[in-house]
Amino acid sequence: MPKILSQEEIDALLTTVTTAQSDADAPSTPHEPKRSSIIAYDFKHPNRVSKDQVRTLENMHDSFAGHVSSTLSAMLRTMVDVDLVSVDQINYSEYVMSLVSPSCSYIFSAEPLEGMCVIDFNPTLTFSFIDRMFGGGEKLMEIERELTGIEKTVMARIVRKVYGDLEESWSNMVPIKIEQKAFETNPQFVQIIPAGETVIVVSLQMKMFKTTGLMTICYPYVSLEPVLPQLSAQNWIDATKKKNLQDGHESSRENLMDIEVDLNLSLAQTCLKMREFMKLKVGDIVATETRIDSAAELAVAGKKKFICQPGLFGKRRAGQILKLYPIISKE
Repeated sequence: MPKILSQEEIDALLTTVTTAQSDADAPSTPHEPKRSSIIAYDFKHPNRVSKDQVRTLENMHDSFAGHVSSTLSAMLRTMVDVDLVSVDQINYSEYVMSLVSPSCSYIFSAEPLEGMCVIDFNPTLTFSFIDRMFGGGEKLMEIERELTGIEKTVMARIVRKVYGDLEESWSNMVPIKIEQKAFETNPQFVQIIPAGETVIVVSLQMKMFKTTGLMTICYPYVSLEPVLPQLSAQNWIDATKKKNLQDGHESSRENLMDIEVDLNLSLAQTCLKMREFMKLKVGDIVATETRIDSAAELAVAGKKKFICQPGLFGKRRAGQILKLYPIISKE
């Protein structure tokens, strides 16, 4: 027969449990060693590209999305919205499994990046682009078949424009030269690296009329590895500032090209008394101390800027610039 505890024994047990919990929750003394923090690591999906480098890739391809949106909008004569969705690190086998069959995949090289890269268009998006190139409207294209020869040619024109925008986006960090190598419609044949290798997949969402689809760009890690040290946030900021400065100089230069200024090439100078000047008539010769082969001064908007050699360019009078006009210090 089980023993029934008295009220005093129950209170004693509760007191013992409460004391044990308080001791467990009490902070450890300075003499006790600190427990090391444990970080979970997924060996199947290793993050071989740092967060800083991924952020740089995001900034780079966000700029690419803006460029390709403008390019496709002008080419297809309608608004095409392109937004960056994500930059992920996955296994190549997972990327291939994510592609729709039949696919529209282009394999290309991008020197100085090593190996091959892949750019893939969703089939629905592909046929919408082709339909629009042939004058189609807002019809939603849901076709699952391989491209014909004519359709491949039309799509190749679009892809070449995309390549140009991608080169422009990379130019600030690492100038690349893209060259297409192959076109595949079966994802299983797009084997550029072993299935277990890590790749960086950039996903961009494209929207035209009612059609929405993904365009993905796959960079193998082995291709990006040599240039990863350059893909830092600080390098991106410095490159952006440099590009903005160059664009500002180019814009200023273009604006200056449209400005008209007066040029005055002084061949010779001399001094005459007013009495001699009043007696001048047509055919008279005025002697100067300037030799015929001496250089002349070229004034721009009334200010002396260059030393020139007078002569002829064809049947026109001209002056060959020799050097800048010496600036005399006021000190």
